[in-house]
Amino acid sequence: MEKVRAKKSLGQNFLNDFEIIGRIFEAAEIQQSDYVLEIGPGTGALTFRLSDRVEKLVAIELDHQLVERLQQHFVDSQNVSILEGNILDVHLEELLHAIGYAEHPYKIVANIPYYITAPIIRTLLALKHQPVSMTLMVQNEVADRLAAQPGSMSLLSVMAQFYAEVEKKFVVPKEAFDPVPKVESAIIHIIPKRSYDKDKDRRVFRLVRAGFSARRKTLVNNLSSSLMISRDDATRLMESIGLRKDIRAQALAVDDWERLAAIWPEA
Repeated sequence: MEKVRAKKSLGQNFLNDFEIIGRIFEAAEIQQSDYVLEIGPGTGALTFRLSDRVEKLVAIELDHQLVERLQQHFVDSQNVSILEGNILDVHLEELLHAIGYAEHPYKIVANIPYYITAPIIRTLLALKHQPVSMTLMVQNEVADRLAAQPGSMSLLSVMAQFYAEVEKKFVVPKEAFDPVPKVESAIIHIIPKRSYDKDKDRRVFRLVRAGFSARRKTLVNNLSSSLMISRDDATRLMESIGLRKDIRAQALAVDDWERLAAIWPEA
């Protein structure tokens, strides 16, 4: 096939390292019986390898030129479907039903544009019909944030780890892509552990957003100023579950936020 030129406006960098592709398959624990949803197949480096290793593969690509290219290649395939669309605009629940994934365990494998990593992960974690796992290529710095431990937590890591187990698998060197990007990448493996619950989750993330409103300030100062509660009352609530009054938001684990939300007064 004719070489495809990457489009900078779409954040395209095409993976072309077969050893890395093999390691991604290992991280995703790909099996012959799997149903896989691939997001951002690009030139098809992962798609071609997945096509004869899984039972069913549906790939969603935004770039019309790449969609046509992949559809032409898989025109006679019985187990591969190439769809055109923006993953953030597609009604994923309807799509999962339409392709038969809502009634069958499925995995997500994706090399997603780095500038929309957080919105895509939030969208996927909020799905009613959750995947068994998500194996994603992200910017290395973002992978570290997603898999951070208490002491280095952020709003993004709390969000991800509230809904899933997150593990950074390995770093992908810049040279594994064409064109070579300016940053290193990494593979993260996400296993959903709970479903999205709008009302319950709102209570927790109301506190989380307030807690991270000013990273240099203590948690009690952020909570009292953002949620219109006295500093003394905020301190009392925190200390009742064993949190020091001088602690900062980045030091809390996900279960600390849940325990705090359970005793925090409604707005």
